[in-house]
Amino acid sequence: MSKPYTFEEIYEQNKRRIHYHIHKLNLQDPHKEYYQEGLIAMWQAYEKYNPDKGPMATYFNYTIRHKLIDLLRKETNDSLKQQNYLEIQAPLLPKAAPPVTYNDIPQLLKEIKSLLTEKQWKWFYHAVLLGMPIKEIAAQENVSVEAVKSWGKEARKNLRRTHA
Repeated sequence: MSKPYTFEEIYEQNKRRIHYHIHKLNLQDPHKEYYQEGLIAMWQAYEKYNPDKGPMATYFNYTIRHKLIDLLRKETNDSLKQQNYLEIQAPLLPKAAPPVTYNDIPQLLKEIKSLLTEKQWKWFYHAVLLGMPIKEIAAQENVSVEAVKSWGKEARKNLRRTHA
C-alpha cells in the first residue's frame, strides 16, 4: 500500500513538532542529538502509521516525545554510572606524580634506556618516541613482526615493574 504523502512532505509539515518537544522537555541540544532522535522517531512513526488507529499528528507527538524521553533517560543513566565509577575508583588511583618538564626529558629517557635491553630500547625508541608501525620496525631491524611485538611486551613489563 503506497502512502498518500512522501516522508519529505510530512517532514516539512511537522519538523517544528520536534523542536516543540525538545523545548517542552527543557532539553539542551547544542549538538542536535535530540533533534536527530526526534527525526528518527518521526520516520519510524511515518513507516508504522496506521490511519485506522487515529490522527497522524497524535501518533507523531507520542512517538517523538517518548523517543526523546528514552534518550534523556539513557544519557542520565550513563552519566550516573560514570560518576559512580569515578567515585569508586578515586581512592584506588595512584597519587599524581609531579609534572615532567621539558628539561627532565633527557634524564627520563636515560633512565628508561637503563631499564631496557638493547632490543627493548629499539622498540621503545621507534614505536613510542618516533611512532613507527611495528611492521616498519621489523623491516628496518630485519626481524619478524612477532619479534618486535615481543620486545615491546617485555619492555612494558620492565617499565611497569620498575614504576609500579
